Amino acid sequence: MEQQKKSTLTALTLGAIGVVYGDIGTSPLYAFKEVFASGHVPINEVNILGVLSMFIWTLTIIVSLKYVALIMRADNQGEGGLMSLLALASQGVKDSPRAHSVLLIAGVFGVALFFGDGVITPAISVLSAVEGLEIVTPEAKPYVVPISLSVLAILFLIQRRGTDDIGKLFGPVMVLWFMAIGYFGLMEVVENPSVLAAVNPMHAIRFALENYGLAFITLGAVFLCVTGAEALYADMGHFGKKPIQLAWFYMIMPSLMLNYLGQGALVLADPETASNPFFMMMPDWALFPMVILATAATVIASQALISGAYSAAKQTIQLGFLPRMSILHTSIQETGQIYIPAVNWTLFAGVVLSVTLFGSSGALAAAYGISVSLLMVITTLMTYFVIRHSWKYPLWICIPATLVFLTVDVSFFVSNSLKFFQGGWFPIVMALGLFAMLATWKEGRRLLRQAVRSHGMDLAMFLESVFAHPPARVEGTAVFLTAESDTVPNAILHNLKHNKVLHAQNLFVTVRSHEVPWIDVAERMDVQPLGNSCWKVFLHYGFMDNPDVPSGLASLSGHGCEIDPMTTSYFLSRDRVVPTVGSGMAPWREKLFAQMHLNASSAADFLNLPSNSVVELGSKIEI
Repeated sequence: MEQQKKSTLTALTLGAIGVVYGDIGTSPLYAFKEVFASGHVPINEVNILGVLSMFIWTLTIIVSLKYVALIMRADNQGEGGLMSLLALASQGVKDSPRAHSVLLIAGVFGVALFFGDGVITPAISVLSAVEGLEIVTPEAKPYVVPISLSVLAILFLIQRRGTDDIGKLFGPVMVLWFMAIGYFGLMEVVENPSVLAAVNPMHAIRFALENYGLAFITLGAVFLCVTGAEALYADMGHFGKKPIQLAWFYMIMPSLMLNYLGQGALVLADPETASNPFFMMMPDWALFPMVILATAATVIASQALISGAYSAAKQTIQLGFLPRMSILHTSIQETGQIYIPAVNWTLFAGVVLSVTLFGSSGALAAAYGISVSLLMVITTLMTYFVIRHSWKYPLWICIPATLVFLTVDVSFFVSNSLKFFQGGWFPIVMALGLFAMLATWKEGRRLLRQAVRSHGMDLAMFLESVFAHPPARVEGTAVFLTAESDTVPNAILHNLKHNKVLHAQNLFVTVRSHEVPWIDVAERMDVQPLGNSCWKVFLHYGFMDNPDVPSGLASLSGHGCEIDPMTTSYFLSRDRVVPTVGSGMAPWREKLFAQMHLNASSAADFLNLPSNSVVELGSKIEI
């Protein structure tokens, strides 16, 4: 048993290295060189040690202390990520609607920022790897963008197949990557061990005090070394805390620090190498193989983020901020392995746009940090509500701890904001556009429910009037899906009007999503008998669950209702939204909502209803 536990822990740790650390693990390709790319930071020993010290302590404070030591304790039934953190924070302030609303807005904007990061990460990672060909031969420069686009196109094309097979290669490839970057960094440190002095934080403090304006601007480039840190928390549900922590402290952190120290040692010995110290530290025999390995590592980093985008989209749909989308499961063993075509091709369009618009990793670096640093500010603020209101820590602990991390995060965000007009506008504009869509969908759904309630009939009164003069009953079960449990579904009205019959059993089913990752099967269903073989049924799902109405209704037999799948029909109302002038949303938002509602995927597919047992009836609703 002990041997089996060790084997499982080893496998999970290897998986964490392959999936969790791809983004932060490929940052040495571009982070250190961006500090000196502008030419503002003079290349001398004092500045190099100061910058290296900033890299080392940024990794220590943000990753080791903030994420690994603190935020990873905030697991929500074993799950991590912004949505899980939002759910925990919301539960802590459930008695304060105002605070709950503010947290919800911040969390949704954080999700929008995450999707913006999902566009830039593949672009900058693959570009920075392929740019290594320019070191092999300068004649390769015109082909960097086409090759990068080709690699990215193949990556997005294979998403439909899932990551089950190629995922097994992620861990070994990334282990090789971290061993390689650590080794080549160590070789340079051995040549110039004086750079080890950068471990002393006084070098960072001295650099900041003597060049406070320059140091503040430099923070934007230094921050690139921690982009991808959010993945540690987001992927906690897939691998668990311990494997992620072990991977970080025993392999990832030492490899990254050795490589950054090695780049610093190389630039100190030869300032000309500052243009691309990562590839220039490679001996001739290793240069082309490292370009290949770097490309593979950046593809893996991109794959992990794309998969994360699918999961985030699914959670956002469950919480009611996005319309239903077609979700395909790519593995029969792992329910978390999904493919969402709409998200995949939207991300690909954004990636192609960013590669062609910016054209180089250096240009994209200006756009990269601003969204991630703002996301980290949001994460820190949410963590305060968790430790204060959910964990009930005293204020004298919560406020100082939050202020320390918030000061660091805000400093990085403000520094990155200085690059707004150099490219930082790109992810912010994307995030604002997506946030407008998320907020519009949420508000549109509220107005739609309000319209249904205002024009609908009370279900209890309706059934009372129907059974006062009961229509003919036919064998079988009718399941009427409705968002408003107390309102008569349009589908039953149409059924009575046109068919003039009722089924022997009638279920009025409402599917509810909750701000928790999972709902236990034992708590899945609530049933209220309405008499005359009619029942009101509530099915509860968390934002990580896969809604499955037939499976959820299977346990109804204990409530006096026997369901035979062969004689059960599912009735859905397919509403068409009509924007109208009035007190709803702005006209453009109502039109946007109507279009999103029209393009939403079938509720039958989303709820896993059997296609040969579904009846959809249309109606118009004005908002």
